[in-house]
Amino acid sequence: MMTARIKLRKGDTVVVSVGKDRGKQTKIERIWPKDGRILLPGINQYKKHRKPQGEGRPGEILTLSRPVPVANVALICPRCKEPTRIGFRMDGAKKLRVCRKCRADI
Repeated sequence: MMTARIKLRKGDTVVVSVGKDRGKQTKIERIWPKDGRILLPGINQYKKHRKPQGEGRPGEILTLSRPVPVANVALICPRCKEPTRIGFRMDGAKKLRVCRKCRADI
């Protein structure tokens, strides 16, 4: 399966544009480039019921976050604070990410 290159990185601030968590902003915690998914803490949460394991661990209900597709989020530019797409610019031998709205380096 051929996937597009993910332009987002761990630690980038993104806003969710689709689904039940639309409009929420958070930082990227983990990326799965082959699957095209990212993990956002507090977004796309579900509850998992865990059975007790003998006397060592009691039963509990855990709240976990599931990964979301990269297409469902937009990067928040650190300079203009707007949701934006990402472009690239060459600075000598370095390839830099740039905001498509204000042309600032990300």
